[in-house]
Amino acid sequence: AGMGAGAAMAGLRPIVDLGTGSFAFEAFPALANEAAIAHYTSNGQTAVPVLYHLHSGIRGAGAAQHSHAPHALFWQTPGLQIMLPAAPAEVKGLLRWALLRSRNPTIFVNHYRLLDERGPVPAGDYEIPFGRARVARPGRDVTIIACGVMVPRALAAAETLALEGIEAEVIDPRTLVPLDLGTLLASVRKTGRVVTTDETPRSCGVAGELLARVCEEAWDALKAPPRRVATPDVPIPFAATQEEYVTPTAGKL
Repeated sequence: AGMGAGAAMAGLRPIVDLGTGSFAFEAFPALANEAAIAHYTSNGQTAVPVLYHLHSGIRGAGAAQHSHAPHALFWQTPGLQIMLPAAPAEVKGLLRWALLRSRNPTIFVNHYRLLDERGPVPAGDYEIPFGRARVARPGRDVTIIACGVMVPRALAAAETLALEGIEAEVIDPRTLVPLDLGTLLASVRKTGRVVTTDETPRSCGVAGELLARVCEEAWDALKAPPRRVATPDVPIPFAATQEEYVTPTAGKL
């Protein structure tokens, strides 16, 4: 991680594969005190276009040591960009922009359970600039703001709700830093109801922070109490039944 930061400061655009998300804890000094702050503390004179890739989340038998979703920790580290693609096209578009356009360090959070996802990928020089959320499914009754692996789960929940006559709008932020708060707020103001969801823990997690920002800016638009669906504040168990119990699923949404 430190070598990647230094190489980026020297003019390269390296990709550093950190492997399992929990391995990032060993690299955190380089991420937080080297890569994240160099651009700011140099008054913009030093660019740090390094991309750190990691696998994240509840993967199945990863147990307490290998099931971490650490992107809330990265969000609490000013200077790091965070991308959470939920589909193959998103990976290509966001990755190309980060590698070719960005001047700042980026954390690419890649969930284990998205590795089998298939979908169309645009040909050619397809790029998605950071800070642009997408409406994954339009709706009128409730907004579900979902990140990463929770996007397909939110879409599945929306399909179930549609059978009951409830049209859920699913919003995928795609990047947490920068965050397209405007698109999130526009949806909440339209539907009047919001559920946020992510696999980070409930306390100080991504779902909680997204909910706080929506409530601060669009409290007057809410017709019902806001809700979040996240992972409980417990180490992830190894046993399959216990792991399923703590996993945020489409059914829980």
